[in-house]
Amino acid sequence: MAKTKTSFFCQNCGSQTAQWMGQCKNCGEWNTIVEEVLDKGDEKKSWKSEPSAKASIQNIKDVSEMGETRINTLNEELNRVLGGGIVNGSVVLVGGEPGVGKSTLMLQVALHLTTTKTLYVSGEESASQIKLRAERIGIQSDQCFVLTETNTQKIFKHAQEIQPQLMVIDSIQTLHTQYVESSPGSISQIRETTAELIKYAKETNIPIVLIGHITKEGVIAGPKILEHMVDVVLQFEGDRNHIYRLLRSQKNRFGSTSELGIYEMQGSGLREVKNPSEVLISKKDENLSGNAIAATLEGIRPMLIEIQALVSSAVYGTPQRSATGFDTKRLNMLLAVLEKRAGFQLGAKDVFLNITGGIRVDDPAIDLAVICAILSSNMDVSLPDNCLFAGEVGLSGEIRAVNRVEQRILEAEKLGYDVIFVSKYNKIKTSDYQIRVETIGKVGDLVKILF
Repeated sequence: MAKTKTSFFCQNCGSQTAQWMGQCKNCGEWNTIVEEVLDKGDEKKSWKSEPSAKASIQNIKDVSEMGETRINTLNEELNRVLGGGIVNGSVVLVGGEPGVGKSTLMLQVALHLTTTKTLYVSGEESASQIKLRAERIGIQSDQCFVLTETNTQKIFKHAQEIQPQLMVIDSIQTLHTQYVESSPGSISQIRETTAELIKYAKETNIPIVLIGHITKEGVIAGPKILEHMVDVVLQFEGDRNHIYRLLRSQKNRFGSTSELGIYEMQGSGLREVKNPSEVLISKKDENLSGNAIAATLEGIRPMLIEIQALVSSAVYGTPQRSATGFDTKRLNMLLAVLEKRAGFQLGAKDVFLNITGGIRVDDPAIDLAVICAILSSNMDVSLPDNCLFAGEVGLSGEIRAVNRVEQRILEAEKLGYDVIFVSKYNKIKTSDYQIRVETIGKVGDLVKILF
């Protein structure tokens, strides 16, 4: 076989060098030079591929549509995030912190697919370790095959023998190809092995799921181009101090990127949470001040979440502003609105805010619930336990309309709430719902009604 030709390129400016250097001489950036393959020589392909058709220019009107076929993962939460299942020939990247449950989730999916031949390739664990996890999950399958290998050429050779319908790679940072001399996990190895896997997936129409590590900054380890190369990027989030795990879509060429899947980590694996509103709202024996319920949306999924606030006198000179699961800058803005538009003196008080369940919410429709929780704690008056809120608060103190308010109202109605406060600028018929819909226009109006 002819020798593979490689060279070194700067990831920042693109200049080429004959050897690796710590600093690029052209642009002056550090640690940006990586090895790239120029020519693989007489590469002997380890899988059969048909000769590609000659490319030609086509008018977009003449291009024939091809319906995408998907593999049903038998996991409703994963299907929702993917947009209906795994598309044949696609490459899905699942990233997350160590121990969050990425390998457990994908092994669970592989074991559930009793009619789909699945090849689970592990470069981190032995076959006996995977067997122990499978026994803990408690699912038996004769269509799940395990391979412990890190060389991509050998993986393709084994895959050609058993002809799987789905491949899972755990993890992409452990793989290496013989055409790049650098160590596994390096930028050049990750990019080259991913490129080989994508080419294999497209030529054989076999979908591949890649499990990826993340850095301490929370981004997927490796070059940023890795996320551009694959078809779908999923982020698996969760605090090890909480039992709930969130699966978010950051990129999806075959569906929406605003969907959310919720799981509960148990000893027997990950359990799908069908109704997140019930688990995100804590059960209380008595009404306490500082608690408010908000109606939010994640993609097309309505959820009710509990917001807790604590307002106390500042012991030290500078008052503290702390928020868990909510943007601190937005909290400061809402406090300024309360002080300027509603006349509450909160400048000398500590304000702590928490969204229960360990989740993070960016929906501006929870502003109204945040304000009510803060005022409830400040005045030490509990809110009625049968009411909830859905509205965005503007800088002038007005309650702004939110999108898809009908879904939020129906979710509150389904869970047995009696009244929901929304903006009067939402054009809805309040008589269409069994729940009482209160429409308000200003923060001051809401204060008069509740307090």
